[in-house]
Amino acid sequence: MDLGTFYKGKSILVTGGVGSIGSYLVRELLKYDPLRIRVFDNNETGLYDLDQSIRSDKLRLLVGDIRDKERLSVAMEGVHIVFHAAALKHVPLCEFNPYDAVKTNVIGTQNVLDAAYDQGVKKVIVISTDKAVNPSNVMGATKLLAERLTISANLFRGHKRSAFSCVRFGNVLNSRGSVIPLFTQQIQKGGPITVTHPEMRRFFMDIPSATELILKAGMLSTGNEIFILKMPAASIMDLAEVMRDLLAPQYGFKPEDIAIEIIGTRVGEKIDEELLILEETSCAYENDDMILVVPKQQLYSESYVPHEHVPEGFHLVTIDSYSSKDAQLLTREGITSILNNLNSGILYITPSALSR
Repeated sequence: MDLGTFYKGKSILVTGGVGSIGSYLVRELLKYDPLRIRVFDNNETGLYDLDQSIRSDKLRLLVGDIRDKERLSVAMEGVHIVFHAAALKHVPLCEFNPYDAVKTNVIGTQNVLDAAYDQGVKKVIVISTDKAVNPSNVMGATKLLAERLTISANLFRGHKRSAFSCVRFGNVLNSRGSVIPLFTQQIQKGGPITVTHPEMRRFFMDIPSATELILKAGMLSTGNEIFILKMPAASIMDLAEVMRDLLAPQYGFKPEDIAIEIIGTRVGEKIDEELLILEETSCAYENDDMILVVPKQQLYSESYVPHEHVPEGFHLVTIDSYSSKDAQLLTREGITSILNNLNSGILYITPSALSR
């Protein structure tokens, strides 16, 4: 089955539907002729702007907060699939607002799961992050708990057939609050470009690739799975230097006149990120595009049979770790190509962009 066949005629709810990922997901889903898409967000202006830019009679704009379980329950009436993208995502903000991070990322996720369970939603896909792996900050810890709640909901569901799964990926290029818009603003002002640590590396993916993974996960999931996109990593220092060389002349500066300032790691920030914990490496499957993890706690489920929950095309893989420290790094030429494509509105990471 392809994506078009699967999503055709479905009623779909997207929480956080006006965010970088959520809004792109809504636009992609519309291509597959769904019955309707309910866009759930607490950003009234964002909902209005999305409606004005799309102009589709398949959209239903719902003002609400995932902290409000009753609102979610009403929003999910008659829904087949839920994509849960709403979250607090910024590490420093969550670090200094931990109670709110818990209310949104943990309790909010539990509300989504409970409402979906109560309304008999067929599938729920919760969008997670590499920061949930061995977390060193509040945001990562809340997303880890959101993942655990999601997977364990498959044990809690009893005889209902709702399927709960997660999608986990790294930094999304050019999303709101990400490093590319920040560096661009700093270069426009003549610098300095602020880098927290000269050795910092991050997994990167583009919004179209992230969205495609989410859509595939929605189609393939049967419950219990964590889907992880295979993605390259990049040195933040390389990214800063390439952006300086590429953008400085556009804003009337010479690259050498714009300083790169090392400001030190922020609270809770890691030098490298990981996409798998050690315990997951023994229950990981892969195909050409992604890794699929079936957490071991599902072995205690009466309905779980090893390998039967693994979609066709995936095979067991032996992997020791998946860290940005050990991953293929994008070359400077590859970063330049990506930035040029980004300026053209086409952002896709090709294999040729990777170092050997």
